[in-house]
Amino acid sequence: MLPAYVNTEKPGFSGHETFPFRYGWLRKAIIGTEVSSQFFGRPLALVTLGVGKNMVQSIRHWGLATRVLEDVSRTEVAPTYLGQRLLQAWDPYLEDIGSLWLIHWWLVGNPARAAAWHYAFFRWSRQEFSKSELTDHLLEWAERTAVRATRSSIARDVDCLLRTYLPSKSSKKGVSEESFDCPLVELGLLRPLQDGDRFTFVMGPKRTLPAAVFGYALVEYMNAVRGERRTVALHDALYGMGSPGLAFKLSENALVELVEAVQALTAGAIELDDTAGLKQLYLREDLDGAELLARFYEENV
Repeated sequence: MLPAYVNTEKPGFSGHETFPFRYGWLRKAIIGTEVSSQFFGRPLALVTLGVGKNMVQSIRHWGLATRVLEDVSRTEVAPTYLGQRLLQAWDPYLEDIGSLWLIHWWLVGNPARAAAWHYAFFRWSRQEFSKSELTDHLLEWAERTAVRATRSSIARDVDCLLRTYLPSKSSKKGVSEESFDCPLVELGLLRPLQDGDRFTFVMGPKRTLPAAVFGYALVEYMNAVRGERRTVALHDALYGMGSPGLAFKLSENALVELVEAVQALTAGAIELDDTAGLKQLYLREDLDGAELLARFYEENV
C-alpha cells in the first residue's frame, strides 16, 4: 500500500463533520464494513454505532483518512489489509502507542482525505504557526490545485487538526475509550505557545516511536521515492516530501538513532553509510514493511 502522497489526487478538505476521531472509532469502522460494504449508508449504522448521522459520516471519513478503510466503489468501503490486521488482530483497542504512531503516519500521508494534516506536517516550512496563517496557506494551495473550498471550511479543518493533537482544556489526565480527545494527543507532536494564538511542532527524539513502526514508514517512503536506485539520501529521509523525518518531526540525530535501530532490527537490510561526508540510506535487501509490523506485534502486544 503506497502512501497517497505519491499519487496525483487533488487535496481533499472537510468530511470529518468537525469531530476528530476518538478511541474505538476506527475499530467500529472496521467492524461495520465487515457487516456490509454499504454499512455507512444504511440506517443500521446509526443503531449499531449508537451515534447520530453526522458522527456516522465522521467515523466513515476517519476510517478512509487513516487508511484503515478504502473505497471499493462510490457507495462501498472495505477494510484495508493492514487496517484489518491492526484493528482485528494486532492491537484492536490501540493499547500500544506504536499503533498511534502508525495511524498518524497513515493519516498525514493521505492528502486526498486529510489535506490539512498532510500540509501541516509535510508542506508547512516553519516550526510555528497560527490558525489564520495555516488557513491562508491551505486556501492558496486549494486554489492552485483547482479544489473548491471556502475559507470557513478550511478553518474548520485547521481547528479539527489542532484537536487531533492537542488535549481539550476540560480533559483530565489520562485518556480512555470514552474520552473526547483524539488518541493522537498521546504522541505529543504539537503544543500551544504561551500567547495562546500560536502553536509549535515538538521537534527531536520520539522515545515512544518503536523502531519497527519507524522502519515500516521508512521502507514505504524509500520504495515510493527511490525508483530503480537502492539508495536515498539521509537529508531526503529527514526533509523530503512525505518523509518519516517530517511526519514524526525528528531532528537529524533522532533520525540517525532510529535508522541505526532499524539497521539492527533488519540485520543490515537497511544500512546508513557516510562516505565522503554524504550520508546515504542503502536498501541492501528488499524489505516488506508489513512483516516488520507483524513481528513487532507478535513480540510486544
